[in-house]
Amino acid sequence: MSVRQTYLLVDGENIDATLGMSVLNRRPHPEERPRWQRVLAHVERAWGQPVRPLFFLAVEGEIPFGFVQALTTMGYQPILLKGSGKVVDIGIQRTAEALLNREADVVLASHDVDFAPHMQALAAEGSRVAVMGFEEFMSAELRAVNGMEVWDLEHEVAAFDAPLPRLRVIPIDEFDPFDFL
Repeated sequence: MSVRQTYLLVDGENIDATLGMSVLNRRPHPEERPRWQRVLAHVERAWGQPVRPLFFLAVEGEIPFGFVQALTTMGYQPILLKGSGKVVDIGIQRTAEALLNREADVVLASHDVDFAPHMQALAAEGSRVAVMGFEEFMSAELRAVNGMEVWDLEHEVAAFDAPLPRLRVIPIDEFDPFDFL
């Protein structure tokens, strides 16, 4: 009997671009990027089943061997794509379509509205679905998918070593004035 599995689909470009352009307003330094091993550990803990992490990257020139090797060491499967158009989006969409025929759950690391129909189709077929990223930049259509869990990379997943310069609405029960003094 096979064990149900979670597929973690990482849109590396989308996460990095959102972090840089929308959160930091500059290119992130290596120490400011998500700790991908924490992301994987969070998914494993949250759903308590094996995770197959797939990290999608567009490669136009040289392969970023250092980053690819680091991903591989952490257990990720780097998927290096090239071609015209949004190759990472196409790769993730095709993977989501292929998962419709499997007993699997899916976590998407992206903010991109283009994946909403694919996540909705997975949910309709009985897959558990979640999206992770920066909650304030998450597509409303992704949030609206039936049964969609939304995980903030910084606050729920704890993927960063230091606090990011983000505005967020704080539930009054969590408000600590000393955080601002």
